[in-house]
Amino acid sequence: MKTALIIEDNAQNMYLLTYLLECAGYRVLQAFDGQRGIEMSLGHTPDIILLDIQLPKMDGYEVARELIGIHGTKSIPIVAVTSYAMPGDREKALASGATGYIEKPIDPDNFVAQLEKIIPPLHPK
Repeated sequence: MKTALIIEDNAQNMYLLTYLLECAGYRVLQAFDGQRGIEMSLGHTPDIILLDIQLPKMDGYEVARELIGIHGTKSIPIVAVTSYAMPGDREKALASGATGYIEKPIDPDNFVAQLEKIIPPLHPK
C-alpha cells in the first residue's frame, strides 16, 4: 500500500486530503505542524509528502529544505498543496525542494489525478 504523509495545520483541509487519498488506496499519515511532519517522515518513510506552506512554527519552505537535506528523506517526492498562488509562489516552492505544486482550493474530483500527474503512480513497498 502506498503511504502519503500530509503536513497541514487546517483540520478541514486535512480531513478532505485524507479522505481523497484513502479512497484512492493510500495509507495516510497526518502531521499538523512542520516539525512533527519531519519527525514522522523519518519514522515512517512515506512514498509521498503533501506539504502546506503556511504552517505554524516553521513554514513549508523551511520544512521542504529540511527534508531534502536529510539523507533518509531527500528522495521522497514533496508536493506543495497551498493557497499561496501569487506570481512566483510556485517557483519559490519548487526552489525550496518541492517536486510539485497544487493550488488550494483543490478540486476533489481531480485531486488524485492531478497529484499523480506530478508524481507518477507509486509502486507499493
